[in-house]
Amino acid sequence: MGQSRYGITVPLNAPLADHPRLIRELRAAGYTDVWSAEVDGLDGFTPLTVAALADPDVRLGTAIVSPYTRGPATLAMTAAALAEVAPGRFRLGIGAGSAPIVEAWNGASFDRPYQRVRDTVRFLRAAFAGEKVSEEYETFAVRGFRLSRAPQSPPPILVAALRPGMLRLAGREADGAILNWLSAEDVERVVPYVHEGGPDKEIVARVFVIPIEDRDTARAIGRRMITSYLTVPVYAEFHRWLGRAEELAPMWAAWAEGDRKRALELVPDAVLDELIVHGGPAECRAKIARYVDAGVTVPVLAVVDPRPDADPIEAALALAAD
Repeated sequence: MGQSRYGITVPLNAPLADHPRLIRELRAAGYTDVWSAEVDGLDGFTPLTVAALADPDVRLGTAIVSPYTRGPATLAMTAAALAEVAPGRFRLGIGAGSAPIVEAWNGASFDRPYQRVRDTVRFLRAAFAGEKVSEEYETFAVRGFRLSRAPQSPPPILVAALRPGMLRLAGREADGAILNWLSAEDVERVVPYVHEGGPDKEIVARVFVIPIEDRDTARAIGRRMITSYLTVPVYAEFHRWLGRAEELAPMWAAWAEGDRKRALELVPDAVLDELIVHGGPAECRAKIARYVDAGVTVPVLAVVDPRPDADPIEAALALAAD
């Protein structure tokens, strides 16, 4: 592998009942970690529980769950349950998410995300330690809650972070950061903000991989992915901060005008090639290694296989081969 940790995103494109077998195959190929993505499919915890029971050594993490969509006590209890299933193997990754997920889908208010994540980290630290929490935080209050089964191995807490404020929070109050939608070169820019809190922070990065050599097809898929994500305000601001405002401005303008087809056409190839790994297996592995060289401790692959009847892990297995 070239690095000690190598992750895959779950749920895989297969029924959850098939995941135990698939996880064992991925582990045999060299994957050490499974990290969940909670968007609009399965929740962030159940696939990890399945994986934990399928393999006694697999490392687990949520990347991410939002503090807006679960109450503080429910989030603490759910994390404690998984920590009990997989003591010492689970990391809890939390992040604000985005307005569509929080407001349009879950009926909450996407208000003061930095403060909400900070307050949640502070609450979880106390809850995992078995303390009775009665606290008026800036964004919520908890009165008289104690985990009656506090985890013997409290899970490290990681924070999904894009820009300096949240990156510094991840380093200062959490155990590391979860990165998303950035290039290997971007990693070199963002990691120092996390390391202000210490040099040993965990840096998890989800890396989108389209493992096919047909560049036109890969780029067509990648354009749809980029217009879906980078038009969301939090990601648009992230890429403005990274210096891509001029390159992405035409795409953002077309999207804002409702011209989705034109927006797809206006995604620059250069930006797509920076943000999405594509090519043959050897080329993809070399590009993934660049993220590790830039400071990522756990690259977590999100593999997009465009073949309609593709085996759910064939491409991932090829990416794991030495």
